[in-house]
Amino acid sequence: MSDRPSPRASAIVLTGLMHLLPHHLLGRLAHWVTRCEWPPVKDWLIRKAVARFHVDLSQAAESDPTAYANFNAFFTRTLRPGARPIADAPQAICCPSDGEISQIGSLSEGMLVQAKAWDYSLRDLLGGDSALADELAEGSYATIYLSPRDYHRVHMPVSGTLQRMIHVPGRVFSVSPATVRQVPKLFARNERVISLFDTAHGPLALVLVGAMLVSSMETVWSGQVTPPRGRKVSRGDWSRRGITLQRGQEMGRFNMGSTVILLLPPGAVSALEELGPGDVVLMGQKLGRLR
Repeated sequence: MSDRPSPRASAIVLTGLMHLLPHHLLGRLAHWVTRCEWPPVKDWLIRKAVARFHVDLSQAAESDPTAYANFNAFFTRTLRPGARPIADAPQAICCPSDGEISQIGSLSEGMLVQAKAWDYSLRDLLGGDSALADELAEGSYATIYLSPRDYHRVHMPVSGTLQRMIHVPGRVFSVSPATVRQVPKLFARNERVISLFDTAHGPLALVLVGAMLVSSMETVWSGQVTPPRGRKVSRGDWSRRGITLQRGQEMGRFNMGSTVILLLPPGAVSALEELGPGDVVLMGQKLGRLR
């Protein structure tokens, strides 16, 4: 009989250790390392990432790994034209990012499924905003996990006009599938940036969830949102700025891998594609159809 711990036991041990780690200190260190422009360091990091995570640079606008100014520039790389076609059906809901489906479906009594036997409340995810949670309760959602090999820019699933942005400080646990199965209410505990849009079908929210070593999240209208680390929930009113983004247009990015949660209101979705946990998706592909 092998003395090697089971994958589940290993995941439990690693998750326990994560509770003890200085999450934000590690994030600041990652922020510094990933922006180092010294070729021996940044080229080594990029080569290691390409090999370890099987990154397909043939789809990138810049396919030469040594041409990037630093590791973060490589990580947030743009893609060549046509690499991610946008679903062209008029009522299509487009996938906002590359990644793997963690969960997709309908909210029930304001609750989202995190993993088998784990759920969490929409109100907690939205930083305690009860009014917004009420608007989106009983609606539809999709949770998408971005791995280190994925394209890390987030795009609009439908066209909309920005109304508010909410920054919720918190922990930065890993959001790997193994950790998601072990840490209760993880997405409502990690630091996150919530962008609320007004669309022809009602309110739409995109939640960018930070994760361990994710030292920065950005939006196209405000630039870098985090760091610096905040201690209180901050709410910004952008409704008078006239910021309208079309379906498929970039709205933000992660500077390391993480998770995107798309929230749509009740009655907005006619049908969702037959996707489930573990299914790989690409930015721009059809997730469902609007009414």
